[in-house]
Amino acid sequence: MDNYARMKELVELLNRYAKLYYEEDAPTVSDAEYDALYDELLALEKSEGYSLKNSPTHRVGGAPQKKFEQTKHLLRLYSLDKCRTFDEIKDWYAKIVKAVGREPELTTEYKFDGLTLSLLYENGELVQAATRGDGVTGEIVTAQVRTVKKLPKTISYKGKIEIQGEGILRLSALERYNATAAEPLKNARNGAAGAIRNLDPAVTAERGLSFFAYNVGYSDKRFATQAEVHDFLTAEGFETEGDFGVVKNAEEAFKFTEKVDEKRESLDFLIDGVVFKVNDIPLRDEIGYTDKFPKWAIAYKFKADEMTTVLKDVVWQVSRSSKLNPLALLEPVDIGGVTVKRATLNNYGDILKKKVRIGDRVFIRRSNDVIPEITGVAEEVAGARDVEKPTVCPACGSPVREEGAFLYCTGEHCAPQIVSALDHFASKDAMDIEGFSEKTAEQFYNELGIRTPVQLMNLTAQDIVELDRFGDKKAENLIGAIAKSKNTTADRLLFALGIDGIGKKTAKDLIKRFGTIESLVSATKEDLTAVDGIGDVLADNIVGYFKDEENLQELQDLYNAGVTVRAEEKKEGVFSGKRIVLTGSLPTYKRGEATRLIEENGGEVAASVSKTVDMVLAGSDAGSKLEKAQKLGIEIIDEERFKELLGL
Repeated sequence: MDNYARMKELVELLNRYAKLYYEEDAPTVSDAEYDALYDELLALEKSEGYSLKNSPTHRVGGAPQKKFEQTKHLLRLYSLDKCRTFDEIKDWYAKIVKAVGREPELTTEYKFDGLTLSLLYENGELVQAATRGDGVTGEIVTAQVRTVKKLPKTISYKGKIEIQGEGILRLSALERYNATAAEPLKNARNGAAGAIRNLDPAVTAERGLSFFAYNVGYSDKRFATQAEVHDFLTAEGFETEGDFGVVKNAEEAFKFTEKVDEKRESLDFLIDGVVFKVNDIPLRDEIGYTDKFPKWAIAYKFKADEMTTVLKDVVWQVSRSSKLNPLALLEPVDIGGVTVKRATLNNYGDILKKKVRIGDRVFIRRSNDVIPEITGVAEEVAGARDVEKPTVCPACGSPVREEGAFLYCTGEHCAPQIVSALDHFASKDAMDIEGFSEKTAEQFYNELGIRTPVQLMNLTAQDIVELDRFGDKKAENLIGAIAKSKNTTADRLLFALGIDGIGKKTAKDLIKRFGTIESLVSATKEDLTAVDGIGDVLADNIVGYFKDEENLQELQDLYNAGVTVRAEEKKEGVFSGKRIVLTGSLPTYKRGEATRLIEENGGEVAASVSKTVDMVLAGSDAGSKLEKAQKLGIEIIDEERFKELLGL
């Protein structure tokens, strides 16, 4: 295919994708896939020295929909040029330095993944809200935007001013909405765009949107710097989320990208990069614009965490709690430098809600090292078939029980359940049997008939020395590790029992409250739900577990096998006797590090803010926990004060 033909193909393809994205809020490819095709077209246009008349490289956003009344922005809204490497940031900054003859300051802020909006205020009143549209003309969505609860409907400034920002659906709001929605939203970006560009404001209100302000367009008021704009927006009551700051050069700008990339998975909203702008506003006129972008600003894009691919098949796996979990087999796809072949579909109810079919093209999202998840259907493909609901366990052939969104194996001797339970029992956060793995559990199940933790704890070196992959030394080491594990703490033993819903933190919380497992055995549902983080479902699970005579006998058999519970050494320090809540993103400490320091210094980390909490350690983007702490008059500290208290 010659370059002209490829350019024509790319233009047609990108225009179709853009229409679906900007005008219909129904994208069929991820941002990363669109950007890759766009960059290919741009490179071809540069090499050939021309562009086609309808090329998307000339366009900002999408055409306004006719179903909405339209309006012209007082000042044009531009798109942003993009970069992905430090060298590209340096090149962009070098051009600015060359143009103005000095190194200007840059501002740093998040690149939000939502829907761009422009809000017009006159005499302190919100009179109009509009989408970006094509940058010149947008859709009037005033009634929809007025449903955003934290958006100021009045401001103190009485002149004429356009406030620009992003309509956002927080991830917590997305989770709440999808929990009860008949048709779940694919992602937060689509959820925000679909809500705002809906003719019924009631639909918008149901989503619980936010508006993050980041710029002023037209204004009677003159601003000297972007920092001054940010201060003005904050003072007027707009949400200005993100680590806004001022840096001296490209090197400092890139350090900001690294810092944000590390913490973005902990944010309660989607960002796909960061934005740099020349801080000096009058200087921007000297730097100038292209037809599409301001030359004085650029967006640094992070590696993709969402792509589309084909769902090839679904297989079912049995967990230690007897749940049948669907595992999606995918056409391999690269997400952020990692080849992804599998993804979770959570449960059968999730499959039905997302209307996923084998053969369809689906959205895949990957966060940190968590197994990727299918978030929705990108494109329905002719000939795709429904995911078949299993009627028998794929491992043991026992009948399947359906309970709500979940499917359960009813077999009492299902191998995957037993192997998984043994592996969990021996895991690092449970009994911590060094050298024991899931592969070992499977071998012991198949070759020794090990079915229970008690049988595992009663093993001798003679039992395993003749097994494949074992010998005298390895057998002695494993038996020694089993013996060492028998001296444990109550929370580790509780976690090891594998009660559905009890993770390692919940186990710690329960033991802190009840002291011993024996006290927990006699606890009522009311006793349990009084503990932070314990809801009705988990309380029922715990009560039901300890009512089962077989479970109680297994616990006693573990004691008979030599398991002893030692009193955990009480640590003393500056936080002794204090309950502390962590919220937001700290500048240097990760959540786990801060938790460790608190616990090593006698404190307890609580999950939620209540009257029993003594202190809140708050970082950026703290959200509702911080607000609640302020209302309750709880002491609030930042990382700097935290370090001072620790003497660091």
